[in-house]
Amino acid sequence: MLRKKIEQLAEASQQLEPSPEQRQSWDAAVHDYAHGYIDSLPTWKAYHVVDNPAAALLDFPLDGQPKPLEQVLGVLKTNLHEAGLNPASGGHLGYIPGGGIYPTALGDYLAAVTNAYAGIFFGGPGAVRIENMLIRWMCELVGYPATALGNLSSGGSIANLIAFVTARDSKKITSRQVRKSVIYLTEQVHHCVHKAIRIGGMAEAVVRNVPMDNRFRMDASALARMVEQDVAEGKKPFLVVASAGTTDTGAVDPLESVADIAEQHGMWFHVDAAYGGFFLLADVENPDGSTVKDVFKGIERSDSVAIDPHKGMFLAYGLGAILIKDVQAQMASHYYRANYMQDTFDANEELSPADLSPELTKHFRGLRMWLPLQLLGIQPFKSALEEKILLCRYFYEAIQQLGFEVGPYPELSVCTYRYVPRDGSDANDFNRRLVEHVQHDGRIFVSSTNIGGVFWIRLAVLSFRTHLREIDTLLEVFKNGVEKLEKC
Repeated sequence: MLRKKIEQLAEASQQLEPSPEQRQSWDAAVHDYAHGYIDSLPTWKAYHVVDNPAAALLDFPLDGQPKPLEQVLGVLKTNLHEAGLNPASGGHLGYIPGGGIYPTALGDYLAAVTNAYAGIFFGGPGAVRIENMLIRWMCELVGYPATALGNLSSGGSIANLIAFVTARDSKKITSRQVRKSVIYLTEQVHHCVHKAIRIGGMAEAVVRNVPMDNRFRMDASALARMVEQDVAEGKKPFLVVASAGTTDTGAVDPLESVADIAEQHGMWFHVDAAYGGFFLLADVENPDGSTVKDVFKGIERSDSVAIDPHKGMFLAYGLGAILIKDVQAQMASHYYRANYMQDTFDANEELSPADLSPELTKHFRGLRMWLPLQLLGIQPFKSALEEKILLCRYFYEAIQQLGFEVGPYPELSVCTYRYVPRDGSDANDFNRRLVEHVQHDGRIFVSSTNIGGVFWIRLAVLSFRTHLREIDTLLEVFKNGVEKLEKC
C-alpha cells in the first residue's frame, strides 16, 4: 500500500518537472515578454502616477489553481511595469539607480536552473571559486592585498552589517564595553549604517556625528579633536565610517586623512563605497587637473569597504559586496561548525561564503556578475561610468543656465540643485511642487532630499541607459515646470 501511495503522489507531482515541449513554450513566452519590455523602454515612462497602484493583483489571488502563462504575464505587465517607478528606464535619475544589463539576467537564469550551491566549497566548488575570484578582483580594484577577501551580499545593508560585526569582535567590544565604545560618522552616511550598528548589537555605543565641510565631507580635523577628547575621557574609539559617494550629494570623505587618524588610535576604518566605489575604474580629469581616482586615495588603507556591483557595475538588484582586509577576523565572527556538516570541514582550497557571512544557504549571486564580465570585458563598464560622470557635470552647468541654485560641484555622478522663486515665495514648497511636476510628466524620475531644513532636488546618474537624451529631456521638463509654477 505504501509503495502504491508513493507512486500516486509521484505521478501527481510530476507537473513540477515540465516536459521539454512545455519548457520551450514557456521559454518562448517569457522571451517575447522580456524582449518586448526592453524594446519598449525608450518610449515608456520612468514613473507612472496611477490611482490605487497594483490593485489588480488583489483580484489575482494565490488560490492554488494553475493559470495559463499568458494570463500571468498580462497581470505582471499592468501591475509591475505600469505603476510607480520603472527602475530599468534610462530616465531613472532619482535615489541611486540600479542596473539590469541583459547578461546579468542570463547569469541569474543559469544560477536558478542549475540551482548551484554557493555556500560551502565542498558542496559547490565552482560557484564558490567564481564568487571568491570576483571578490579578489574587487579587492585589487580598491588596493587591498591578495590575502584580503570578503563576501558577496544582497546589497550594501548586509555588507555594512558584516563589516561592523567583524570590527566589533576584532576590537573586542563586548557587551560590558559597548557603552564606552565610540563610533564616528557624519550625518550624510547612508541610513543602513545606523541600522547595521543597531542590529549588530551596538545600539548603546556612543555615536558621534563628525562635522562636515561646505562640500558635505567629513572634517578630518574635527574628527581628530573628537577622538582625542573621547580618549581623554576614558572612552574607547573603535570604528570610523567614511563615505566614498554619499547618497544625498555624492560626497567623498577625505579618506587619506581619516586613515591617518584611524591608524593613530587603532580604530577600525570602514569605507561605505556602495554607490561610488566602482568609479575607481574611471579615467576622468577634474577641472583642477586632478582625476576622479584621486578622490579615493586612502581607501586602500581601510580595513573594510562596502561596494555594490548592482550600482556601479549596472547589474540587477541583489548583488553587493563587502571587502575585508583581515579575512581571519571576518571568519572568526561568522563561522560555525555543525555536526551534520562535518563532511565539509576539510575542504580548505577556498574559504567558504558560509563561514564569512550570516548566510548558509544563498543564491549563487556571483554568476550575475561573472557572466557579464566574461562576455563583455571591462571596457564597456569603464566607458559607461565615465559617461555618467560627464553627464552629471553637463547637467550641473546647464541647470544653472535655467536660473537654479546648485550644491557642491559633483565629485562623482550625483548633484543637488533647487529653484528659488523670484516672487520670494517659499522655496521649499516650490521645489516640492516642481518634483511633483516632473513625476507627473513621467518621462524622467528625480528624487529630493532635505539638508539642514533646505529642500534640494537630486540628480543621480547611474543607469547604463541614461544618455544625453534623458538629461536634455529633464532640462526641458524643469524649464516648463518653472514657467508653469511661477504663473500659479
